[in-house]
Amino acid sequence: MYIVRYRLFTVLIALFILSSASAQDAAKEDLKEANDTGDRKDYNKWTLEVTAGQSKGTKPFTDGYYSSNPENFVGTVQINTFSLGVRYMFSARFGLKADISRDLFKNNPSTGSLPFEMQQFRFGIQGVINASRLFNIQKELGRLNLLIHAGLQVSRATPFYSGDKFEAGYFYMQSEYNGGVMFGISPEFRISKKFSIIGDFSSLSNFRQHFTWDGRINEEKNNLSGQMVMLSLGLTYSLGKDNIHGDWAIIDETKIKEIEELDKRIGELEDMMNDTDKDGVPDYLDVENNSIAGVAVDTKGRMVDINKNGIPDELESYMANNYIDKANVSTVIEGANSDMIRKMINDGYVATYFETGKSKPTQESTEGIGFILQYLRNNPEASVDIVGHADEIGSNAFNDNLASTRAKNIRQVLLDAGIDGSRLNIISEGEDKSVLKDSSDARRLVRRVTFKIKN
Repeated sequence: MYIVRYRLFTVLIALFILSSASAQDAAKEDLKEANDTGDRKDYNKWTLEVTAGQSKGTKPFTDGYYSSNPENFVGTVQINTFSLGVRYMFSARFGLKADISRDLFKNNPSTGSLPFEMQQFRFGIQGVINASRLFNIQKELGRLNLLIHAGLQVSRATPFYSGDKFEAGYFYMQSEYNGGVMFGISPEFRISKKFSIIGDFSSLSNFRQHFTWDGRINEEKNNLSGQMVMLSLGLTYSLGKDNIHGDWAIIDETKIKEIEELDKRIGELEDMMNDTDKDGVPDYLDVENNSIAGVAVDTKGRMVDINKNGIPDELESYMANNYIDKANVSTVIEGANSDMIRKMINDGYVATYFETGKSKPTQESTEGIGFILQYLRNNPEASVDIVGHADEIGSNAFNDNLASTRAKNIRQVLLDAGIDGSRLNIISEGEDKSVLKDSSDARRLVRRVTFKIKN
């Protein structure tokens, strides 16, 4: 009846593990419906950007020419730049952006500047960092996001103000190719699963620019550098089949914690179902996890010994049927000094076990001491080597001493039980390296004391 209950309980535990694993998979699938965690691979990686705004050359200008009214604190607003870009995010945090833009620089009559007009086409390649993900602040920002971009650009600048085509130092409709670097910051606000509003502030520096922004030219030996700033506003559209904008990563902490807790519970259940001594009883139910292989055990993993003579009934029956007179089983067993029992002891089938770093045997493994005690009482001429062992945790010196102390403690138990000390010899074998050091279950098998019978 107990065994039937135990087996039924074991089946229920196994079914719970399987159902928990299925629930875990379902929870992970649910994350696909939530916002991106930053580690998933199915978010949309391509993004299209369209912006418009104002660009201003800051230097160089020829005397008498400038882009803003110097008496106006804010300056004059002109929508004079248009940009089209495409971005690809290699990961949740880093990507690459390519864009083209057209700028038209000209004076505003209200500024007091002399008239000028300059057209510029620009192409840029830039690296992109999703700062909200990089600094893990996406949850705090919510629908907001912040991108940082920097890279190289090339441009073609062409003066085409026709007021005086032949003015000295003015190159009407003649183009100059420039190159340099740019840096920018782009805040975003998500308005739907695929669209966002994006702003951008960028600064551009040319390493080679002979034209001034008003279209004049200085002597080549000056090898002018140029600078400009841009402020724009536009839209982004996330390309792809998934309705997940690649720029956002709001982590659903609740679901992630649920999955982590489920992982932990499944791990604990798997540990509970381990069976170190392979007797069919999981360790969490096994109070005697060093039972002899093949010997019948009860529902608690204890070797069955109905007559309480210290010898498992199955082993006793085997010996009676094969080695001794069936008519006098109990008497012969109690005084037996057969080769089989001695071999069983000497081969390590009888042992007592210890917890990590401890020198006192576990309560469940004292049967091994009882077995040796019974043997020595039934065989008064026999003596025994008490051999201490330790696992590999700790230094060699510590483990040698620990193994010796374990053997001494077992010897003291036998002395206290009435066995003459001259029959009890202490041996320390120190570390047992026969099992994997990284396996906690395997190390339990080598933290032990074994016995060697001598006549």
